[in-house]
Amino acid sequence: MTIEQSVLLIPDKAKLQSQYTRLLPGYESVLREFLEEVAPLLASGGLKPTLKGRVKDFESYYSKKLRLLKKAWTEKSGPLPVNDVIAIRVVCPFLGDLGTAEKILAKHYEVEEIERMGAERSFREFGYESIHVLVRLPERFQPRCPQLDRGVIEIQLRTILQEAWAEVEHELVYKAEFTPFDEPMRRKLAALNANLTLSDIIFQEILEFEKRLNTELGHRREAFYRRIEEVSMDAGSGGTAEQDLAPPPADRDFDSLGALGMDGLFLAALEAHNKAEFDRAIDIYSAILGEQPEKEIASVVFKHRGMAFFAQNKYGEALEDFSSCLAMEPSCYKALYYRGVVKSIQDDLGGASDDFTSALEIHPYHFYSRYRRAATFFRLGDIAGAHADCELALRIEPKNPLALHLMDRIKAAMAKNDF
Repeated sequence: MTIEQSVLLIPDKAKLQSQYTRLLPGYESVLREFLEEVAPLLASGGLKPTLKGRVKDFESYYSKKLRLLKKAWTEKSGPLPVNDVIAIRVVCPFLGDLGTAEKILAKHYEVEEIERMGAERSFREFGYESIHVLVRLPERFQPRCPQLDRGVIEIQLRTILQEAWAEVEHELVYKAEFTPFDEPMRRKLAALNANLTLSDIIFQEILEFEKRLNTELGHRREAFYRRIEEVSMDAGSGGTAEQDLAPPPADRDFDSLGALGMDGLFLAALEAHNKAEFDRAIDIYSAILGEQPEKEIASVVFKHRGMAFFAQNKYGEALEDFSSCLAMEPSCYKALYYRGVVKSIQDDLGGASDDFTSALEIHPYHFYSRYRRAATFFRLGDIAGAHADCELALRIEPKNPLALHLMDRIKAAMAKNDF
């Protein structure tokens, strides 16, 4: 390309600015509508990002256009378009959210290009990191964007920490056209970027651990409630509730778990518990308690070890653990409920009623405490009290089969006794 030919590519700034100013309202209306469209799509995938959007101001557009023309000249290629005239930014809390957002966008829009900024750098380098997704401008927007260099909208996907770094880097390096030659300054910037990147990774690991822990806790709770009903039905039907339903002892070699820390041990205990490896779970719970953790942690472990003892029909040990939990956390309504269940199985109906009452004083909307106290009143012959509690329980869970069955028995007793 000759010098004369390159001059022909230099845009007329005044003419281009007039055209850009005229089209700007159309670009801005497209941006607003696109943001309104994208937000619910991301929310449908369980994301709660911060959305930002902007139309490039003319000076920024023109400056970038000249840089791209210079790059094309250097690389002996054709003119390169400005892709980010209309751009939005999706800022997510966690690294894992970025992949989810990318999949959602690919599902609903035609993706022309994806650029992973910073992916090519080694661990020794610092710099801007972001995922840039170019989606084709939807047809309904095209009449308002007739002069775009390229008919796309740029969507930038970042974590909160990547966004923070991008803002700082933009001011210190990109905007000022400054490259830090000074080695100590390079090291400081590299260390700062490394810390932010490491923080992103750690946040994601913590999130995944929390999800796994919550899943195991949910399974544990559901299984425990099922076990309560099984034992209650056995006791109520005259069958033995003292048979040992635990599986054969599992391999208790858990020395390797010591390196996992308190959280890792607790998760290992829950996993063993959910697999019905009760002896192993109890051993790990006991190992945690042997480390003399803080009261908040110990109370939770006592509660879960009591649940494991209950699953083995070791009601004395379960009762002791639930009481230990309550000694450390008197406001734990679930421990009161669990202890009340054990007492009712042991035919300590007065003690069970007291525990259910205490649980309801803390959490009056807890269905199971309400239902269990109704069942206990019924066994004590307090038909009126049983009816009142069962009626309240059915307000909370109108279709619960346990409460409906109990209500049928209460009504039969009321009819028999001419209430």
